[in-house]
Amino acid sequence: MTALMKLKTLEGHLQDLKGFSKPKIKFEQYETPAHIAAIALYTIQTQFGDLEDKLILDAGCGPGNLSIGAVLLGAGFVTSVEIDADALEVFQENIQEMEIENIDIVQCDFLSESYFRWENMFDTVIMNPPFGTKNNAGIDIKFLQMGIHCSYDTIYSLHKSSTRSHIEFKVKEWNMKGGVVAELRYNLPATYKFHKKQSLDIAVDLWRIQHVRS
Repeated sequence: MTALMKLKTLEGHLQDLKGFSKPKIKFEQYETPAHIAAIALYTIQTQFGDLEDKLILDAGCGPGNLSIGAVLLGAGFVTSVEIDADALEVFQENIQEMEIENIDIVQCDFLSESYFRWENMFDTVIMNPPFGTKNNAGIDIKFLQMGIHCSYDTIYSLHKSSTRSHIEFKVKEWNMKGGVVAELRYNLPATYKFHKKQSLDIAVDLWRIQHVRS
């Protein structure tokens, strides 16, 4: 086992990464704050050991905060999926800046049926999916469902705390087991012109969901 990077060091590296250059409201693109990403990833590794030497999928990776953070905490290999070419261009710059090699970037629609071939392929799936507001109602659940399909073992996903009871219902409906392993405060900065406040404080849950095996 390699020495684990300190939480503050991890957060510092993530703060240095470039964010979305051209955020798109149709994809609900908001940067995962370095503080949130660092705590989430640190929880995943220190409490459950679900990053080190694991095959990881980062679904809807954006500029790569979670992917790069996972590698810094010892992930064996990360496949990072994102639909937006502009976001992946920034991600590539971040990878080069950090001199990271064990990340494979895939530009695709994660919800496309063509990616059903990834069934049970990854040890751990991590994601910060769209919250499902505006014109994307239910997309958070679709991401979660596809993440479950692609994972062999465990899924970690960030969701608004206000959806907790709905997620609990879905986890049971899908015959999975899981629960909230961290409660976080997401300070969402004004990103689009229609935002009237400089920032919005949102309560967010980090879910850990697992397949039930006999």
